[in-house]
Amino acid sequence: MQKKSILIIGTVWVEPNSSAAGKRMLQLIHQFLNKDYIVTFATTALKNEKAVDLTSLGVKEVSIELNNASFDVFIKKLQPNIVLFDRFMTEEQFGWRVAEHCPKALRILDTEDLHCLRKTREFCLKNKIDFSTHELLKQDITKREIAAILRCDLSLIISTFEMDLLKNVFKIDASILMYLPFLFDAIDEYQQEKWKYFDERAHFVFVGNYFHKPNVNAVLTLKQEVWPIIKKRLPKAELRIYGAYINQQIQDLHNPKEGFLIKGFAKNAEEVVKRAKVVLAPLNFGAGIKGKLTEAMLCGTPSVTTKIGAEGMHDNLPWNGFREDNFKEFANKAVQLYTDENLWKSSQKNGVNIINTFYSKEKNGILFFRVIEQIQQNLEIHRVNNFMGSVLQHQTLQATKYMSKWIEEKNKN
Repeated sequence: MQKKSILIIGTVWVEPNSSAAGKRMLQLIHQFLNKDYIVTFATTALKNEKAVDLTSLGVKEVSIELNNASFDVFIKKLQPNIVLFDRFMTEEQFGWRVAEHCPKALRILDTEDLHCLRKTREFCLKNKIDFSTHELLKQDITKREIAAILRCDLSLIISTFEMDLLKNVFKIDASILMYLPFLFDAIDEYQQEKWKYFDERAHFVFVGNYFHKPNVNAVLTLKQEVWPIIKKRLPKAELRIYGAYINQQIQDLHNPKEGFLIKGFAKNAEEVVKRAKVVLAPLNFGAGIKGKLTEAMLCGTPSVTTKIGAEGMHDNLPWNGFREDNFKEFANKAVQLYTDENLWKSSQKNGVNIINTFYSKEKNGILFFRVIEQIQQNLEIHRVNNFMGSVLQHQTLQATKYMSKWIEEKNKN
């Protein structure tokens, strides 16, 4: 019996130590490997030293080009059962080629997070206007991302908030959406026993990728609004800032006298978080699930974040610390969590409960492949029922197709 195969078209190479998106993609790759799929990962991006070696996992790595018929030859020969697009931009770039040359392949979009939600919130923050669904509906990026979701057979949505938004605001049929958060093993008692105790830990920590604008904004917020209050009340404490791709703006914030330390890239962020007492994440905009906050829970480290930070992550379960949008109160809550051992321990238990309730690799993995099999068995009917997707596939991608072919011819000349 021939093995099933999947082609993953990545926006970038997989960097699990640099970003939550990298961890997410690696989780999906492992899901397919565990189901004995032949996995091919292709991207137009240049590879750097932070990218994981997928070939060591048994994944074939392929470099592909934009606006080049070489991709058509490649996918015709590969003929995968599934094509998974990493973020809506890759569906825009390669979706029509997949539909034309590999029409029987199930087309899945992994949104990572709703980019239109994050970008609209950033726009509103910059322009000092309140975020609203009205503003979201106006943005061009929203139209692009929703079109990509409609064109695909299935879109993976990482946050319950975003699932509600797509169903209730955009009226997208539930049959082409699947809630699939991060996928983790349960935190058992053995793991919890290995965590450092309250009095063995010290300092505050923030971990992020600084290509990601919400993280840059959060560090500036920590420096300007949160840390001065905490430092006044806890003079011996430090705030340690870690992460990939630290820019000069962030590096210039380094101030040992203030205990505000820019530490740079951490090869093992988990070890850093496991030694810290509290994770701080004052996120003013963003979308999806925040990897730094699930990582805190997996390390037994309570956190203080904003409502946007915790959005779509824990339903009605108590948070792993505090959610606070007023930054003076944010700082006060951080001090409280740092100094109150009983509160710290109960917050830690809340984090365990959240991970074990919502992020089960086993339970969510079973549901994922059940949905895939159901759609594959009735793919033609599934696509007919997704009428708006068919319209967009026919109309929008004709324009994309011929624009791409024009660029291809231009490049030849």
